[in-house]
Amino acid sequence: MNRIYEREKLFMRAVVLTGIGKLEIQDVPEPKVRNENDVLLKINAVGICGSDTHYYETGRIGDQIIEYPFVFGHECSATVQEIGTGVDRVKIGDNVVVDPAMSCHQCDQCASGRPHTCRQLQFLGCPGQAAGCLSDYIVMPQESCYPTRDKISLEQGAICEPLSIGIYAVRQAGLKPGQAYAILGAGPIGLCCLLAAQAEEFRNCYMTEKISERIKVAEEVSSNWVGNPQECDVVDEILKREPNGVDVVFECAGEQETIDQAVNIIKPGGKVMLIGIPRTETISIEIHTFRREEGALITVRRQNNCTQRAIDMIAEGKTDVDFMVTHRFSLEETRKALDIVSGYQDGVVKAIINI
Repeated sequence: MNRIYEREKLFMRAVVLTGIGKLEIQDVPEPKVRNENDVLLKINAVGICGSDTHYYETGRIGDQIIEYPFVFGHECSATVQEIGTGVDRVKIGDNVVVDPAMSCHQCDQCASGRPHTCRQLQFLGCPGQAAGCLSDYIVMPQESCYPTRDKISLEQGAICEPLSIGIYAVRQAGLKPGQAYAILGAGPIGLCCLLAAQAEEFRNCYMTEKISERIKVAEEVSSNWVGNPQECDVVDEILKREPNGVDVVFECAGEQETIDQAVNIIKPGGKVMLIGIPRTETISIEIHTFRREEGALITVRRQNNCTQRAIDMIAEGKTDVDFMVTHRFSLEETRKALDIVSGYQDGVVKAIINI
């Protein structure tokens, strides 16, 4: 058991950010079921996301600034421990995938089918919203709990969060059979975009990546072509293969360099899907090129009702995500995991904290 009693209160372990580049494993009060819709979850596996490394290294993403101490993390699978009186979606003992977004279901955004941009959105591990899942337990509303019915593993459950983003990005892009597309950045999100596209039989893909181990992974997952921008002019190389340009670019690196490349490889009327999170406050676009081509710039905000699709894709064998998990750590090794992921060390693709 990971619970301890102190002054008649229940405590648990949590990874707590205490400053930039600083974290501690602390005993914090265990969350409780307080509302009829609440589900108490025992966390099983947590994926380390690029946004987690932003918070770890800089304490912020844009105007979302951490007030210390803070518990972070949002990609997780869990087991139901306790439920509120009104819960009928899950039962005690169920393994679930957690959608980290908690929407109000009342505002104009929720009413228009956009709960991911809810006016009152609470998101796991997001400053000013909700504490994260790098802990023994969390409480979530039942709508955020997706039972796996033991059709996927606990680690696969944690991967469902980034996979659902890839699924949503592909949906927003509106790819059609036979169209060519590029994915700039072969990290977890770029690979999830690739898997989501391949599951829909969209295979005419070009990828770029700087890290040699990730290039090898991308090639093994069967992208048409993978190029390293440090070794070749990737714009020229893609245009040699697609002289008219590609229909869609998924920008998954969050770098000015890749945004510039995206603008220069889309065909007229093409779409640039911005998924990567830049570390800078602003980005720029070669506006005259982009304007003349009537390009569309579309930002992708997390996932939008795509979690169940991610579970089903894995459970039905339409995609394999196991190859992405290259590193595994205990809760006590979270600092090591963050250092490896933030430094792109040791060929890491996805690091998992097994709790």
